Amino acid sequence: MFIIIGIAIVLVMVFGGYLGAGGTMGIILKALPFEMVMICGAALGAFVIANNVSVIKATGRDIGRAFRGPKWSPQDYRDLLCLLFELIWLARQNPVAVEEHFEAPQNSKIFARYPRIQGDHDVVELICDTMRAASMNYDDPHQVEEMLDKRLEARKHHALHPSHAVQVVADALPALGIVAAVLGIIKTMGAIDEPPEILGKMIGGALTGTFLGVFLAYCFAGPLAGRMHSIVEEDDHFFQLIREVLIANLHAHPANICIEVGRQNTPHSHRPDFSDLEEALRDLRKNAA
Repeated sequence: MFIIIGIAIVLVMVFGGYLGAGGTMGIILKALPFEMVMICGAALGAFVIANNVSVIKATGRDIGRAFRGPKWSPQDYRDLLCLLFELIWLARQNPVAVEEHFEAPQNSKIFARYPRIQGDHDVVELICDTMRAASMNYDDPHQVEEMLDKRLEARKHHALHPSHAVQVVADALPALGIVAAVLGIIKTMGAIDEPPEILGKMIGGALTGTFLGVFLAYCFAGPLAGRMHSIVEEDDHFFQLIREVLIANLHAHPANICIEVGRQNTPHSHRPDFSDLEEALRDLRKNAA
């Protein structure tokens, strides 16, 4: 929603200010379709040249997420803590029984109670792989911690590729605007014998290319790349929460302490209330008893 509001503010303020200063839209509107084809077409082509199919598809998904916002809500963070508590609690009570949950999470009754989490392959895989590794009795829990850190770093690095790709396009747009403007000047020079009023409109149309390149770069593409980057950073907190809880579990802290470590490391805007979460965990313990 806010991204739509931002776009509206940009358009109203830029073109409203231009019209208020006495400018006219005629020259811009006449040149706009051709300049947009050249600039946006060149940007799209360069984007395709620079990226593989997986990054192109991921960029489309991340642009959609830029409009929708981060994936995980405060309720999802609460559910994640409850899910991890159930798994850790069961692992402490019956290490054999918990194996069926991380070996076949799609059939797990515990995971099924949290469908949004169960539906995310990356989250489920991270939880299951880490708990499986913990069950292998590593001599040093720091081995699992190091492996988990490397995995999260690689996941985040991969997730940031689309925002980096869009930022590269944003950086290139002003130069592509100059390319369009130069082509307009070449066209103008071919009609140098025309009257000044015609040449003025042609030069104005050519300069529209420079304007569009800068305008699209700094008012749309650049902020969009920044928004995509920030959403990846926000969603990464969900994975960091899993890390904190499972690392605490590796060091054999009590289950409720593991969950509190995770709660304390949850971003404040998404952090569950202590008493509310404690009550939910108490209910889970009663049901498991």
